[in-house]
Amino acid sequence: MAHDSDGLSDRVSRRKFIATTGATGVAAVAGCSSGSSSDGGASTDSGSDGSASTDAPATDTEMEETASTDEGSSSMGSGPLEAGGSSTVYPVANTAASYWNANRPASDTEYWPHGEYDIDTENNLADYWAGLYGFESRENGDAPFTASVALSHSGTGVEKVMNGQLDIGNSSGNVEDELPDRDSYDDFIDHVVAVDGQPLVVSQEIADAGVEKITGQQLKDLYKGRLTNWSELGGPDKEIQVLGRVKGSGTRTSFVSNVFGNPEEDTSVANRYGQNQRLAQAIAQADNAISYLALAFINTDGLAPIALEWEGTTYKYEDPQNGLDSKKYPLSRDLHMYTWQGTSNKEGAFINMILSEFGQETFVAPNNYFTLGERRLEEERNKLPDQV
Repeated sequence: MAHDSDGLSDRVSRRKFIATTGATGVAAVAGCSSGSSSDGGASTDSGSDGSASTDAPATDTEMEETASTDEGSSSMGSGPLEAGGSSTVYPVANTAASYWNANRPASDTEYWPHGEYDIDTENNLADYWAGLYGFESRENGDAPFTASVALSHSGTGVEKVMNGQLDIGNSSGNVEDELPDRDSYDDFIDHVVAVDGQPLVVSQEIADAGVEKITGQQLKDLYKGRLTNWSELGGPDKEIQVLGRVKGSGTRTSFVSNVFGNPEEDTSVANRYGQNQRLAQAIAQADNAISYLALAFINTDGLAPIALEWEGTTYKYEDPQNGLDSKKYPLSRDLHMYTWQGTSNKEGAFINMILSEFGQETFVAPNNYFTLGERRLEEERNKLPDQV
């Protein structure tokens, strides 16, 4: 994994507000899911390990993807591009879709700073990226096709792209882990667009009480129910509330796979949450909680990151030597945009924009994820259709 810090200049900070406005509705959208209870989107269920969990609905939510089977969804049609799935990938994909649909003109160099990336064009933003794949501009200034991004889970995203209900399935876990019972994964095309250094976070009260670090063994013991009081970890005499994501979420799948070496490992938690947004809010609203989380949500007020000591090395958020962008950080994971049975020109145009230097600095970095290094970018671009 590579945090391409050399390529992140002052222009990232200058446009950070603009870039992240596309994702400002994330928490609000997450709260629109039907079937949610008043505790922030969880319904009581029993985990397979016998512990009580509160799982937000994994499917059939108000904001989930809808099937698109009309002619407009063809490779060169004008119908919408539909993506959906992971709440971790959502900020990247949704910000990109906001930029795409706005289709700002080349004269708007704050929003579409093509010259800063050695792109010589007089075309609007979406017109330029779509034009590389043969799409024609529309006279009214609209994008050649619109892009929509729905919010659910990684497992839902990869399943729906496989079933033809989505063009792009967003996932923060590998498809092999999300759909473990398949005989073959050859029809899935894996487009990695960013890297998440999954942090460990606690309620602010626990950090203020002096808990700054846990070890890998303590992390395993926490998620197996063998540690139950913060005093065992140098903290206050207070019960530990261990939180996590629902089964079927890529964030959980990646976490248990990285920590226990098995994506289907059972864990013991007090509550599970359907989206990273709700999980972050639950940690912040408690005074005794700990959880893993997608990096994009680490700035939630009321929670704090703690360090992880793993096999003799301590990894700490924003540490210049052993930060979460370290290649050896054990909780890092790729963020995926899957297509099915090849990648159409429509899918290729949108993903290519995200894989450009412009896309990495505008959609990935401002959402607190790590950009891909040049070698990985080249590998991912080679998976795209040929440009016309």
